[in-house]
Parts: sequence; structure tokens; C-alpha cells
Amino acid sequence: MIWVLIIALAAGTLVFKATGPVLTGGMQPPAPLARVIAMLTPALLTSLVVVSTFAAGPHLRFDARALGLLVGALLLVLRAPLWAALVAGAGTAALIRALA
Repeated sequence: MIWVLIIALAAGTLVFKATGPVLTGGMQPPAPLARVIAMLTPALLTSLVVVSTFAAGPHLRFDARALGLLVGALLLVLRAPLWAALVAGAGTAALIRALA
């Protein structure tokens, strides 16, 4: 179900971004609005990752995924390449699950 939601939100975001320029005849929106539109996709994806990582119904859940996410985020803050953060986060989660 979560993947259906992710695909629907991604498609909706693309349609939303494409509709604006088509309806306005190619004119660019004002700069403040353009900045908000540019931040929509990362904000939606971040919220989906956080909810799927930490939500267990109405309760918070901290498991191997949370630690993997923390490791990946820490590496990104330290300016590691994206691929390295992804591999390290996934490896951390897999290692914790294997040891538990």
C-alpha cells in the first residue's frame, strides 16, 4: 500500500509541476512560489520515509530501520556521497537485523 501512495504522490507532483507552466503559457511563477514548489517533492518523500520508518499504528517504533536512517543521515551531513550513505544505511539496518 505504501508503494502505491509513493507512486501516486510522485505522479501527482509531476502533473502539478507540469500543469503550471502549461496553463500560464510558459511564464515563470514568482520567485517565492517557485521556491515552495521546488521544495514539495523532497518534503513529501521525507515525510513518507519518516512515517514508514518510525510509525507502528499510533505508536513510535525504533528498530533497525531507524538506526540505518540515522547512519545514512549522519553521512549525508558529513558530506559523504549519496551512494555511500545509502549503502551504509542499508548495511547498518541489515547488520542489526542479522544480529537481533
